[in-house]
Amino acid sequence: MLHSLKAIQSYKSGNMPEAQQQWLQLLAAAEKPHINLERIHSIAELEGTNPVLDYTEHTLHVLEKLQVSFWVREILEDVLIWSETAKAGSREQRRIWQKQGVNLFVHNVGSAQLYDLYAGADQLDNEIGKSKEASITQLGSTSAALSKNADISEHTAPPSHTPRHEIIRTLIATHGLIGQYIRGEIPFAENAPLHALIVKGWLTTDELHTILMALNECIIAGVDPALWNQVCAEVQRIVGWIIAGPDHEDWSVKERLSRLRSSSIRQGEAMDEAYAKLQTEMDVEPILAPLAHRTLWYVESAMQDFSLQEMVKVFLLTLRSESMNPTFLESQSDIVRHISFEPLMNTMYYDYKGVKKLNIYKKRMIEKYLEQYSWEQIASGEQIVYPHLTHRIERHTNLPDTLFVTFEFSPAAEKLIAFCIEAEKSPLYEKAVLLLFDLFGLRRDAYDRFHNEETYLSDMNSSGDYKKVLLDYIVGKRVLDIGPGGGILLDLIEQEKPEVEPIGIDISANVIEALERKKQREGHRWQVMKGDALQLEQYVQPGTVDTVIFSSILHELYSYIELDGRKFNSDTVAAALRSSFRVLSPGGRILIRDGIMSEPEAQKRRIRFLEADGMRWLERYAEDFQGRAIEYERVSDNEVVLPINDAMEFLYTYTWGEEAYVHEIQEQFGIFTPTAYENCIREALGEQAEIITFEHFLQEGYTEALGERVIFMNEDGELAPLPDSTCLIVIEKKKGLADG
Repeated sequence: MLHSLKAIQSYKSGNMPEAQQQWLQLLAAAEKPHINLERIHSIAELEGTNPVLDYTEHTLHVLEKLQVSFWVREILEDVLIWSETAKAGSREQRRIWQKQGVNLFVHNVGSAQLYDLYAGADQLDNEIGKSKEASITQLGSTSAALSKNADISEHTAPPSHTPRHEIIRTLIATHGLIGQYIRGEIPFAENAPLHALIVKGWLTTDELHTILMALNECIIAGVDPALWNQVCAEVQRIVGWIIAGPDHEDWSVKERLSRLRSSSIRQGEAMDEAYAKLQTEMDVEPILAPLAHRTLWYVESAMQDFSLQEMVKVFLLTLRSESMNPTFLESQSDIVRHISFEPLMNTMYYDYKGVKKLNIYKKRMIEKYLEQYSWEQIASGEQIVYPHLTHRIERHTNLPDTLFVTFEFSPAAEKLIAFCIEAEKSPLYEKAVLLLFDLFGLRRDAYDRFHNEETYLSDMNSSGDYKKVLLDYIVGKRVLDIGPGGGILLDLIEQEKPEVEPIGIDISANVIEALERKKQREGHRWQVMKGDALQLEQYVQPGTVDTVIFSSILHELYSYIELDGRKFNSDTVAAALRSSFRVLSPGGRILIRDGIMSEPEAQKRRIRFLEADGMRWLERYAEDFQGRAIEYERVSDNEVVLPINDAMEFLYTYTWGEEAYVHEIQEQFGIFTPTAYENCIREALGEQAEIITFEHFLQEGYTEALGERVIFMNEDGELAPLPDSTCLIVIEKKKGLADG
């Protein structure tokens, strides 16, 4: 077993690292992990753990299994045990390092500097034994003793170090850069010190090739063995370029942007289309030329959920802020080599019930902030005053070559965002989000679900079997799906009716973004657009749509949209029907699948709870539900009598459980009785509309879901079936009559 692995295992068994194992002391002392959040599933898991030490151990395990020579293994062992040290150390140690000019934010550079500070040539020789030194005498003769006052540079160690020390230091200083070059984060020239090892005669081309391939396998497979298998061939090609010389041509601006957005592209971003659109707005290559010689840290982790245009705006704001800084002399423009997005990355994520979540609140605010800037305003250096938010480009006095990028929220905004996150777990969620939008002077999308959006869209897609019945009633070529959710109905129409043109319209920016990514990722032909269901004629020409579908969306319009100063308003449903009817062609249809209420409404039902907290659920629901007053009579500790529609409305929410409560409590699923639905349709659409199908039924699943939780009875205590939950309505626009 590797000496370093034995040391780590000993430490994890409770033995403190020996004094000479300074690398382990530093890693063991890590108090705050400085890691890439991109591959972390739960930020909370990091508390009480040492992911930096764990990752180092993973890389050493990979090394132990590699078939390499003894001296290569020993070189790489020293590289790996020191390469993560800039992410470690106690807070006090880190403060001291920063005062000494150690760049802790460009981790490969900082780790190389720490290697110089702690692993002098003499000390290193004592640690690994004279036999190790003998195995590498071919690399050069020993130099003079280490000067304690020598400056700490980035890639070149003081000349007093042995060639062996300089090789290790160079490998630490360039540690991970091949992977970062693949990701578009660095220019190729950052790898130049590796080629210098050949020029100085310290390594042959074959030796450098062996070392770099083995080192990168340790680094990448230490994260994920599957990832190494994906990039191994590209790593080999880049190692060949490094060996050939330091002047290899860099990626083009478009290629580098594409690599920086590889995660976004995998999620469905149409990069070619986005870049072409950007090119129509500016000459991208020369404008982004100042980034060519800079390294970009954590940019993908921080900005993968933003659009290409938004990312480029952040780049330009950063470059412009650099040149506009009064303390920044023009003659120093080449001093900045590194741009770190680590502060932005750290502010963009939080934990929700053990899962890392994007802070969608901050994302929406930043998007609106960037939207205010035109390219001309950025170029001129104009600073837009935006309430409670600004971009922040910082520079530390002792790190003149590094810029730090983030967005700064006011204390009030930070506290309100934190409140919104906490409110996600309660009915306060709706009020909290409205407060946030009021603070920023924005109009909230009427039913943009910030909370648990991915889970919600997944749930929508799981209802495909229920929605498939709608396909039998579609007519014509052009179909609008209002509120397409996760896109399952769009998929079904595309698959089952290839002659039809499906278009999804949703007011939620979250939904549209997710659908655009899904479309690109899966290669769909359907279209989506952001739009208001009450104003469809603003997005499509009147009389040009053959079928409009409202699948489980009318009750959301009813519940969320405020019309004439109030929600839960039947006029909203009427307005949506009129809007859809105006864009409908003669002979076209409106299809409705949604909740239904029972009649006569005066019927009563008795519920016996089989779960201990059932009564508490009802009490909580009656207090929180805003659609109407829920009336119930408590007849025992576990039984209540209540109107049939109040009973069913409660059971809709009770069925879905705690996780969905914050959503379901906002919505009234059953909005009309059959008679009221028919009256609404006739009053809204008049004689041009003909109801050709009107069915209502109990949706599959409710009986099974509630069977072990409640006993449902009539008022006399006799077992009764659950009432109908869902309706299917088909409205046809008569031919030969002029639109009203």
